[in-house]
Amino acid sequence: MNTEAKDLARQVGQTMFAVDTASKDTMGMELVTCEPGRAVMRMTVKALHLNGHQICHGGFIFTLADSTFAFACNSYNKAAVAAGCTIEFLKPGQLGDVLMCEGVEQTLSGRHGIYDMKVSNQRGDVIALFRGKSAQIQGTVIPA
Repeated sequence: MNTEAKDLARQVGQTMFAVDTASKDTMGMELVTCEPGRAVMRMTVKALHLNGHQICHGGFIFTLADSTFAFACNSYNKAAVAAGCTIEFLKPGQLGDVLMCEGVEQTLSGRHGIYDMKVSNQRGDVIALFRGKSAQIQGTVIPA
């Protein structure tokens, strides 16, 4: 992986995250890294994320995975959106857990890519697995 591609991916991540009100401000996520075909995000489970069972609402776990997916599939500075996805919830997120999501490209062919996200807590327990299919659309994140 060359330095130019890494620098571009980092710039794309910073540019997207700066205006990502949903991930940054609403959810309290942090973008840890954005590399070509890969991204890592982190979120601490707070009281506002808890459901009626007092565990992290699945929708928030999904959003963490979906946001990580967005950064991974846009990392080449070709605008991409979700075309479909699935998630498997394996363990509950608890109040105070620090959830890390790593998203990795599995394949990119033409306009479509497949990306796998793994959400884990601070102990390394896998909380959820998410697979997303991306579709490139017109445009770029950073003006080309």
